[in-house]
Amino acid sequence: MNTKIRIAVQKSGRLNEKSLALLKSCGISIDNGKDQLKTTARDFPLEVFYLRNGDIPQYLRDGVIDIAILGENTLIEKGEDLQIIERLGFSKCKVSLAIPKNEKYTSVQDFEGKRIATSYPNTVKKYLKDKGVNVELHIINGSVEIAPNIGLADGICDIVSSGSTLFKNNLKEVEVMLTSEAVLTVSPKISEERNEILEKLRFRIRSVLKGQRSRYVLMNVPNEKLDAVIDILPGMRSPTVLPLAEEGWSSVHSVIDKNRFWDVIDQLKSAGAEGILVCPIEKMVL
Repeated sequence: MNTKIRIAVQKSGRLNEKSLALLKSCGISIDNGKDQLKTTARDFPLEVFYLRNGDIPQYLRDGVIDIAILGENTLIEKGEDLQIIERLGFSKCKVSLAIPKNEKYTSVQDFEGKRIATSYPNTVKKYLKDKGVNVELHIINGSVEIAPNIGLADGICDIVSSGSTLFKNNLKEVEVMLTSEAVLTVSPKISEERNEILEKLRFRIRSVLKGQRSRYVLMNVPNEKLDAVIDILPGMRSPTVLPLAEEGWSSVHSVIDKNRFWDVIDQLKSAGAEGILVCPIEKMVL
C-alpha cells in the first residue's frame, strides 16, 4: 500500500514526547531525528509532521494533514469546527485566569474593565462574554505570566498544569475556564482510503488506552465466598474461575478499572479474597 495517513504532532515539548510514546505503544516505529519536520513510520503507513500547535488546525482544514494529536485547549481556541475522534488522557491541564497574589478576588465580575494578557484571546472573549464581563485584551505569544509584573496587564489567562509557574511569578489562579487533555482530531478532507488506515490506528490506540486504564487482578477465594466476590468484580464479560490444588479454594482472574482500583480491592478483601496479585496491562484487544 503506497497511501500513507499524515499525522501532525507538536514540534517539541511534553505533548510531542507523549504523542510519540503513544504511537510507539501502538507498534509504530518512528525515527525522531533532531530538527526533522517530517518522517515516515517503518512498520505502518504513516507520515509524521512536526508542527507548531497553533498551526495544526489550519493544516487540518486545508487537508495538508489528515489527523493530529494536540491539546484540546488549542482546538477550543483555533479549531472548534474540527472533530475530536479520541480523547487520549494525557497532557491534562487547565486554562485559567490568574491575578497577582496580593489582590483580593470575589468573582469573575472583578475583571470588569481590567487588562488581561493571553495567548488565548478567543477563549477569553467567549468565556467573559457569557459572564457579561468586558475586558481589554493584550495578545502575547510566549510568557504571559510576566505581564502583570511589568505593568502590562492586571491579570492573565494561560495554561495551568502544576501551578508552579504562577507561584514563581507571584500570581494566583482565580478562575478555571476549561480543562483540557490531548485529543486525536481529523481533517474534514480526509480521503476514504486514508480513513481506512485511520480506523486501524484508532483500534490500536483504543487497545493501548484501555490497557493503561485497567489492572489485571488474580486472587484466591474460598468456594463458599465465590458468588460474593464475583458480584463485586466489574471488569470484562465475566471473571475466570479456576480450581486450586487445595480443595475448597479457587483462583479468580479479572480486570479492574484503575480509577476504582483501591475501592474494589477493599471490597474484595472484605468479601473473603486473599493473596490478591495486581499486574499492569500493556494492551487490551476487545
